[in-house]
Amino acid sequence: MMLQRFTGTGIAWIVPLILGGPLAYAQFTGGVSLVEVYATVTDRQGEPLTNLKAGDFRVRQDGEPRAVTAFASGEFPLAVAVAVDRSFSMGGKENRLKAAKTAARAFITALRPTDQVMVVAIGSDTDVVSLLSTDHGAALEAVDELDAWGTTPLFDATLAAVNAIQSARGRRALVLLSDGTDRYSDTRAADLVDAVRRRDVLIYPIAIGPNRPGIFAELATASGGRSFHAADARELTPIVTRIARELRFQYLLGYVPPPAPPDSWHAIDVQVDRPGVHVRARDGYVGR
Repeated sequence: MMLQRFTGTGIAWIVPLILGGPLAYAQFTGGVSLVEVYATVTDRQGEPLTNLKAGDFRVRQDGEPRAVTAFASGEFPLAVAVAVDRSFSMGGKENRLKAAKTAARAFITALRPTDQVMVVAIGSDTDVVSLLSTDHGAALEAVDELDAWGTTPLFDATLAAVNAIQSARGRRALVLLSDGTDRYSDTRAADLVDAVRRRDVLIYPIAIGPNRPGIFAELATASGGRSFHAADARELTPIVTRIARELRFQYLLGYVPPPAPPDSWHAIDVQVDRPGVHVRARDGYVGR
């Protein structure tokens, strides 16, 4: 089993995995600034819509319409981090850790063979227990070996996991399984949300147990992902299966933004000209 340990919000190990600085959401091609947004579109039953064209979408930045100048749809390459809270609060008579491990296994099993996955264990330290690869067997083995240990610096761990997957190629996502309790983090909640807005990772936090912290919804909204609450452990497998299905098909929209000062925040709104559909995309970006 491969192991990589995070210290605080950074990484201390032999080979650095993370790009040096925060990644702005604006991409640059041929000298032209292009903002790229992944969008998930579902019908009334929550099933992904797979037949949309560029003309079906309406994009606004800071309330002003922007023409969609780049468009792609289909099953994009996926790199995903599965982060499992294994702290002592996940044990006890409820044995939420066992439920989280079962859900993590179900999610990894539902991935396509070409999807890359890493497994991150959250305790007093944050460890990459299976490095990013298409070796799903190694990821499943790493999940099986997790046991309860440590406290939960959840905000630190979430930021570290986002950073770790950020450096991967293609579409990036983080599935976080936790009871949502943060203890002893150096990272503040507001700083975590701000950092997520400066990166390009879809976040799917799943709260296990009686409570869902508000920051889970904030992280999902900021990144374009989706938050869930599993009060009953039996709900976990259907939830992660839904996430895996949703990640199979998304749309990539690109538009040219107007000139703006560097490091400024810009709100994004994505809509589809069809009745009864729901669109999820990140709520904005910080320009370079």
